[in-house]
Amino acid sequence: QVQLVESGGGLVQAGGSLRLSCEASVSIFSINAMGWYRQTPGKQRELVARITRGGSPNYADSVKGRFTISSDNAKNTVYLQMNSLKPEDTAVYYCNAEIFTPPYNYWGQGTQVTVSS
Repeated sequence: QVQLVESGGGLVQAGGSLRLSCEASVSIFSINAMGWYRQTPGKQRELVARITRGGSPNYADSVKGRFTISSDNAKNTVYLQMNSLKPEDTAVYYCNAEIFTPPYNYWGQGTQVTVSS
């Protein structure tokens, strides 16, 4: 069982920055991939950024060059640094942890990010 606790959401003006944090209840070395997803009302949850253990991160085209995913293994925490925020980045952001064998996904409770124009 993996519990994920997100923090760092809030209200920011367009062009501003926020950093989201996701702390896992287990060592992130035991997790195959971690990522950030976002969802707006009436739309499907979409991938924002994902990093696999020992691999390179990948990003949604809409956030490339603006968002950076990183991890602090000692703190069992994954971050999402969001710069040059746009109103269309407004969403609930969810942290995700993937276990490959057996396949299972864990989700955080979500944190609201609102970007005003």
